[in-house]
Amino acid sequence: MIELPLMLHGDSIEALIVGGGAVAARKARALLVAGAHVRLVATEIGADVRALAATHELLHLEERPYASGDVGSAQLVIAATGDRAVNRHVADDGHASHRLVNVADDPARGNCRTTATHRVGDLVIGISAGGVPNAAARIRDSLAERFDARYGAAVSALATLRRRLIDSGDVDGWHRAAAVLIDDSFCDRVENDLLVREAEQWR
Repeated sequence: MIELPLMLHGDSIEALIVGGGAVAARKARALLVAGAHVRLVATEIGADVRALAATHELLHLEERPYASGDVGSAQLVIAATGDRAVNRHVADDGHASHRLVNVADDPARGNCRTTATHRVGDLVIGISAGGVPNAAARIRDSLAERFDARYGAAVSALATLRRRLIDSGDVDGWHRAAAVLIDDSFCDRVENDLLVREAEQWR
């Protein structure tokens, strides 16, 4: 199976999570960080999920058994209960409604996976490791040591420059800037704290 990496605009996503334990809490937290609207249905809702709901108005809890109609308008359906039969039911309903489906305990039953994510400023790195989340997390943590706040600042500066030039109609100017600023020495200049100043001084 060949997977397609894809970044979604979190604030345009409505997600359904079925399950109320630690895995559901982790999935909900990642979605909320991205600005998604999350509806969570579970027969038992754990303390971690309740704590999230207390501080995130985009998380709506329903403490009851899952029902097929719960898929509703959710574009992303996540099955994260401790009951494999319930997870299969949720996955089948999601597939029948042609939604993105993630199954925590059986990734092959879904059609998408969440990634171990490193986020710093506008830089987002997602790691998938063949359905082995612990391996993905180790790789993410290793990458995070190098791709730190310096890279977040550099990417944000480049994004600001790109928007300024393109919004002013100077598309060619952006291409010239990118060719100079994002060359073979890009990483060295980021790590030596040079790139942000160069981007800010570009005219």
